Amino acid sequence: MSNVIAFVRDSLTSLVSRMGTDRDKAATTFYAHTVMSDEQLIAAYSTAWLPRKIVDIPALDACRKWRDWQAKKPQIEAIEEEEKRLNVKGRILEAAKKGRLFGGAAVYIGTGDADPMQPLEVDRIGKGGIRYLNVMTRRQLSAGEIDRNPESEWYGQPSYYKLSGANGLQVDIHPSRLVRFTGAMPADDEITGNPWQGWGDSVLQATLDAVKNADSTAGNIASLVFEAKIDIIRIPDFMASLSNETYRAKILERYTLANMSKGINGTLLLDKEEEYETKTAQLGGLTDILMAFMQIVSGAADIPVTRLLGQSPAGMNSTGTSDMKNYHDRIQSMQELEFSPAMRRLDECIERSADVKDPDVHYRWAPLEQMSEKERSEIFKATADAARQLVGTGTGQEIIPREAVSDALVNRLVEDGVLPGLDAAMEKYGTLAEQEPSEEELAAAAAANQNQPSANQRRAANDAAPRTLYVRRDVINRAELIAWAKEQGFTDIVPDLHVTITYSKQPVDWFEMGESWSPRLEISAGGPRQLEALGQKGEYYALLITANELKWRHEAMIELGASWDWPDYQPHISIQVGGDIDLSKVTPYQGKIILGPEIFEEVRED
Repeated sequence: MSNVIAFVRDSLTSLVSRMGTDRDKAATTFYAHTVMSDEQLIAAYSTAWLPRKIVDIPALDACRKWRDWQAKKPQIEAIEEEEKRLNVKGRILEAAKKGRLFGGAAVYIGTGDADPMQPLEVDRIGKGGIRYLNVMTRRQLSAGEIDRNPESEWYGQPSYYKLSGANGLQVDIHPSRLVRFTGAMPADDEITGNPWQGWGDSVLQATLDAVKNADSTAGNIASLVFEAKIDIIRIPDFMASLSNETYRAKILERYTLANMSKGINGTLLLDKEEEYETKTAQLGGLTDILMAFMQIVSGAADIPVTRLLGQSPAGMNSTGTSDMKNYHDRIQSMQELEFSPAMRRLDECIERSADVKDPDVHYRWAPLEQMSEKERSEIFKATADAARQLVGTGTGQEIIPREAVSDALVNRLVEDGVLPGLDAAMEKYGTLAEQEPSEEELAAAAAANQNQPSANQRRAANDAAPRTLYVRRDVINRAELIAWAKEQGFTDIVPDLHVTITYSKQPVDWFEMGESWSPRLEISAGGPRQLEALGQKGEYYALLITANELKWRHEAMIELGASWDWPDYQPHISIQVGGDIDLSKVTPYQGKIILGPEIFEEVRED
């Protein structure tokens, strides 16, 4: 016979401290596992905005920027077209929301197979092999027996799912055909007695108390607003006279009339023996109390208040940047640790259904924080400058071969997406190692070498005396610009069309200026172009152009000590000096502009 040890709690209670009663302040330290029913979940989601936001916001943020496929352009187009046809983004978003609400939802991969209980064989899927994607919740999908085979891919998960259909029909589905979203991870199905074994918990389960407290506080504050001002009137023998029906009727009529007169003219008529006073509730600080409860909800839902409430952060020096960065990191973790593993088999099917069978094809989740144009430009410039440092100055002392840096830089720019269409352009024109220099480039390079220091002079850079510096790039396709200029009425066209990069009267060390990334700069057709009269008297008729390479080189030389006598730098090509030209009737040149290598000279005042 075994010994039985019983623990008995005394029943002593305290009237003052409420210890041992239902109002015991320590009662909240005891936890009980309560499972919300589907009716409660639906009611909370449908009728209250806080539960809806807690369910929807993380799922929406995880899907709204979607993902960027890394592949050849035709492959990317085929995959994205297949995603649109199947509405993959919409189906995943719906399943993610319902998974968070109910603790379980799945996307069924419909391939038209006769027996859905058979494992899905990805290799057998051909072009257009995915016919449809359907979203089901755990309300329709009940989990079958849990797989306890440690050698199985599905260990710890249901070995099959049972779909309840119309007319009592049931269909068994193999888990390989489902993209599952299980909401919050359950602690232990066997201990908690989760009725939905094989699925997770609703995300509202752990946040419900915080949400109720916030809603109750908001409701009480709303009620208090209506009770903020109370009029109190003291009437002699009021209680003693209430038993008289006539008295009660007269009292109601009397103060109804008094209230009406007060509302009209602000004057309250009272008997001499009656007393009147107004009590006003103090509402100061209630906002802080409510926001404190909202902060608790924010912490419980793991969503920043700025995102949950859709408001800007308050307080001195408050930006909310840190909170949003942490939140975006959390969403990225959700994408990589939950979405990607769940969608792995679906993604393989989508690639084959799009007729893409390249093992190198992959994707990255698009970042939620989008860089501004200025930030993208700064990163672009920093990347290009780093590449220039790696290839050196062209004297044979390169750290890394120019071709290798070129290929790596192209890959980086394609991944960053700063130059749309770069991958297609590289396929069309080839890499740097594949290109042969044209006759124009060879002639331009030969002309540049006459003005450039020799290799021995470069190696003696430390001994070079500072000199004034004039740097330009000559226009290689000069004939095309001259033909345009003559059509527009220009008669005395500048013989050496060029773009000035630096005009430094301040002596500088030429060798510290470095060199451009490329001896040939091609400015694509189109873009911002404008004709303008420059100079003190407007005697220079110039075509204003834009090219980041020119601006970056100019800024780099200024940082290294070169001077510039004008307020800012605007790349331009002087077309004609002097003459009478009506620029309002001139159409700017919109064709391609090809510039040769940088030419270094000393400043000539003429």
